Amino acid sequence: MAFGWIDEQADARRRAGLVRTLRPRPADSPLLDLASNDYLGLSRHPEVTEGAARAARTWGGGATGSRLVTGTTELHTELERELARFCGVEAALVFSSGYAANLAAVTALAPHGSLLVSDAGNHASLIDGCRLARATTQVVAHADPEAVRKALGTHEGPAVLVSDTVFSVDGDAAPLAAFAEVCRERGAGLLVDDAHGLGVLGDGG
Repeated sequence: MAFGWIDEQADARRRAGLVRTLRPRPADSPLLDLASNDYLGLSRHPEVTEGAARAARTWGGGATGSRLVTGTTELHTELERELARFCGVEAALVFSSGYAANLAAVTALAPHGSLLVSDAGNHASLIDGCRLARATTQVVAHADPEAVRKALGTHEGPAVLVSDTVFSVDGDAAPLAAFAEVCRERGAGLLVDDAHGLGVLGDGG
C-alpha cells in the first residue's frame, strides 16, 4: 500500500502521546489565553476591530492579488510608512505573516556561498528560512556570542547571524549588543526577528 506508512506513523504518534486535538474556541470565551500570539491583547481592542471593519467596507475582503500585481493598496503603503516611523527606520515592508517575512528575509540575504549562523533557540520560521536558503547553515549554542564568534571564524565570505530578539519558546532575550559586536568584528550581517519584542521592549515598545 503506497501510503501505508502514514497510518504507521500516526499509530506511533498516538502510542507516544503526541497526538493533539483541536479545541475550537467561541468568540466570547471566558478563558484566560496564555498560548496565543496576542501578547498585547489588541486583537479585540475596539479601535482595532473597528479599523478592520472599516478597511473591509472600503477595500473589500481581500487584496485581490499579490503585492507585485494588484495587491498593493494605498492602505499598505500608509501602514508601511507608519511602521517605519514607529521603528525609526528608513522604510518598512509588510508581509502576509511573520513566517513569510522570515522566509523571504533569510533567503534574500544569504546567497550561495554564504554562511548562516543560526541560534539553537530560533523560531521555526527562521529555521525554515535557513533550510530554504542557498547558504551553508551552522547552528550554534543558544544565546552564546562566543559560539557565534567561533562559527564566523571558520568562514571566508559573506555571513549572517540569524536570531530572535525575544525567543518564543524560552521567553529569554538575545544578547543583541554582544551579537552585534561579534558581527562587526567579523564583518558579518545581523538579522533579527523582533516579533516577540516589538511593542513590548525598548523605548515606547
